[in-house]
Amino acid sequence: MGRKYFIDLSIAIEDGLPSDPPIMIPKIETMDHQAGAESMKTFFPGITEKDLPEGLGWAVEFITLSTHSGTHLDAPYHYHPTMSRGQRAMTIDEIPLEWCFSDGVVLDFRHKPDGSLITAKEMAEAEKKIGYTIKEGDIVLIMTGADRYWGTPEYLTRGCGMSRESTLWLTDRGVKVVGTDAWSWDRPLPFQAEEFKKTGNSKVIWEAHFAGIDAGYCHMEKLAHLNEIPVTHGFTVCCFPVKIKSASAGWVRPVAIVEA
Repeated sequence: MGRKYFIDLSIAIEDGLPSDPPIMIPKIETMDHQAGAESMKTFFPGITEKDLPEGLGWAVEFITLSTHSGTHLDAPYHYHPTMSRGQRAMTIDEIPLEWCFSDGVVLDFRHKPDGSLITAKEMAEAEKKIGYTIKEGDIVLIMTGADRYWGTPEYLTRGCGMSRESTLWLTDRGVKVVGTDAWSWDRPLPFQAEEFKKTGNSKVIWEAHFAGIDAGYCHMEKLAHLNEIPVTHGFTVCCFPVKIKSASAGWVRPVAIVEA
């Protein structure tokens, strides 16, 4: 057997980065080793610095964030109370684990302008270009190049996005988990808002997310390093989400497993 190596497809959760709307920016408070030593006195009455290695105790972080902070997996419940035309939408703790460990496929749309829509026709063309037929259970990753701007305010408006029809193009093939290196599976919100303002057409609002009402699926957002996967298919993706009871999403550290 060949050697397996792992490619980290996640971003780190960091304090105060302006790559989310203000309400969603993570806040991290740190208890360092010195403060940890003081904290340990509560659990071990009578201890002094002499009782601890170099007088230092434990380090702990306290984090305030949303379930959609950092790299995460959205459950169908995020999109609507129902999925697949009337079924109760699954929450993140209900997602079948087998959905989250499967063959991976990368489709490259870095050539498309920021804010543009990926059509079903373009999905078919991208599939043909890599010489592969997407099958049931594949985990399909969309590369937009937006992750280059992670850590800056620009990230919120970078990358193209999926449309309703291109999302259903995937679910029609039995795909249950997908992902993007952009902030959202849909195109950036300001582009949707501008089109809605001009046309009054409400169908442009969150159309790829709302596709889950017709066909339940999960998508990862804020992926990174898709360009480091050396193949377009023939690798494995592992993306088990943190189990949060009845939640709309869970944090995930996805990896691409490639055989050399």
